[in-house]
Amino acid sequence: MRVTGQNGQPLDKLADKIEIGKTREAAPAVLGAATAADAALESSTLQPAKAALAEMPEIDQAKVDMLREALARGEITFDAGRLAKLIQRFHGGRG
Repeated sequence: MRVTGQNGQPLDKLADKIEIGKTREAAPAVLGAATAADAALESSTLQPAKAALAEMPEIDQAKVDMLREALARGEITFDAGRLAKLIQRFHGGRG
């Protein structure tokens, strides 16, 4: 028994006409274009943002001091149990 396509040609002949690896061969070119576009976007848009972020202090000490003082005065409260539940929920536990 011979398997044929709709036009009666044997499937092995049809397979020769189909460019099976074309998308795989074209992928590096497409990915290369995306990488070049990403690099251009990063250099023009993200570089100023990265520079501004690098200039910022790691910790906003004034805000930390303000929160510490508010905690000491009792203006804000700290609920360790609630924090624990939030941490569990964030990390995939039930809570």
